[in-house]
Amino acid sequence: MEEFSRIIPLVDFDKVQNAKVAIIGVGGVGGVAAIALARSGIKNFVLCDFDKVSASNINRQVVATHKTIGKYKVDVLEEMILDINPSANIIKIKQPFNEESTLFNYEFDYLVDAIDDVNNKYLLIKETLKRNITLISSMGTAKKMDIKKLTITDINKTAYDPLAKILRKKMRDENVNLKFMCLSSTEEVTLKGNVLASYMPVTASAGLMIGDYIIKKIGEN
Repeated sequence: MEEFSRIIPLVDFDKVQNAKVAIIGVGGVGGVAAIALARSGIKNFVLCDFDKVSASNINRQVVATHKTIGKYKVDVLEEMILDINPSANIIKIKQPFNEESTLFNYEFDYLVDAIDDVNNKYLLIKETLKRNITLISSMGTAKKMDIKKLTITDINKTAYDPLAKILRKKMRDENVNLKFMCLSSTEEVTLKGNVLASYMPVTASAGLMIGDYIIKKIGEN
């Protein structure tokens, strides 16, 4: 197990290897989180994403190169993880998460939410919390360029985060208080327009922070 000899002294490696992690959305944030977890010894994954690699993903997504354009992102990520750890166990779900998703047919202890669709994100968070699964949810990283303003915080303590604001409104409208941790940025967006411009140092840093959060949570349990 030489490939993990530098991480074993830092973590409870038996716990890490036995943990099961689901990652929903394996793009800019989720893809980096998955690789960080794989390099830390996680070997049991559920990867859920319906999308294929496109040229517009290349500036920020670890699964995206000119050679992978047109391939399913979960297929590319599976190959990357197996190159890191050939004994990894990977379940792939090539569908969007929604009310008809098969995600919860599988067992996992931790979930990384890195999807963009607001209604399905809200559904995913509710269903995950209902099952007492440890959750970390990525909020918006588009149009952000300051990695120092990324933080992991309670959803109710976010600022300058339009996605988090929408989720909080949905909670108020349904008169529920969903307590969960999220990756958010306190950077105020000044870029105008509808293009969801993305900067890899921010999305990748968000993915690394989420990977760190999961590893630390595994150590606590």
